[in-house]
Amino acid sequence: MRARELLDDAEATLLESEAIDHWQKGRERIEAEELLGHVLGSEVDEDAEVSAAVRRRFARTLVRRSAGEPVSYITRRAEFHGLDLEIRPGVFIPRAYTEFLADQAIVRLRRRSAPVHVDLATGSGAVALAVAARVPKARVVGTDLAADAVAVAHRNARRLGLANARFVRGGLFSGVPKSLRGSVDTITFHPPFIPMSELADLPAEVAKFEPIHTLTDGSDDGLGLVRQAVAESHLWLRPGGWLLIEVSPDRSRTVATGMRRSGLVEVRSTRGEWNNSRVLVGRRPR
Repeated sequence: MRARELLDDAEATLLESEAIDHWQKGRERIEAEELLGHVLGSEVDEDAEVSAAVRRRFARTLVRRSAGEPVSYITRRAEFHGLDLEIRPGVFIPRAYTEFLADQAIVRLRRRSAPVHVDLATGSGAVALAVAARVPKARVVGTDLAADAVAVAHRNARRLGLANARFVRGGLFSGVPKSLRGSVDTITFHPPFIPMSELADLPAEVAKFEPIHTLTDGSDDGLGLVRQAVAESHLWLRPGGWLLIEVSPDRSRTVATGMRRSGLVEVRSTRGEWNNSRVLVGRRPR
């Protein structure tokens, strides 16, 4: 059997799965190729013959994916902003649309001479590492409440050779060195913002596999940590510094209102090429 035939069958199998969120056309083919590449340990040549042993291993990974297990938990990796990241079960999987959050920080930091960036709820370190890679002169600190996430972020930084990024354990700003108070140029935050009442509506591949603390903060409206971050950001931002928060479109107006009431200026909702998230930006007055 050639790889193309194997992929055709795998794509059909994934399309039939009710545990997968079929939100993007063509996603199933991409995932089948990624899983086969993982089994092969190389790029997929669709014209190449596939051995029986490879077919058996591939079939096992396909069973796991069809049951809803995310591809990144099977392959233990994810690509973000051109970086190859280690991912482990228990650590939030970075989304492609969150690259826009990193972009919003990068464009602001490049204008600074000795920029400082803080990434809250950093998970695998995706946003923090993208900033560290694109702005080598920046000092980057990522924080996360989960020890497993901080360990993964540390390993990603070492493997990528990004010595300008460090990761600390703590809720929101609790792990950030106090010496950085009032000197941070940009703060990014992709918070858990799902209300408890909406957890049951999430796709199975999210609700059953990703850690609940990365999905919700346990508050009725899902914005408890957002309000805390907005309130505390004034202690950490330098005058003219920016707070950048990624949320779903239906929560953007509420978050923007809260940012304005806190005293941030130039507050607005921005979005990249994806339509399923918004990045709220606001600046501390000079």
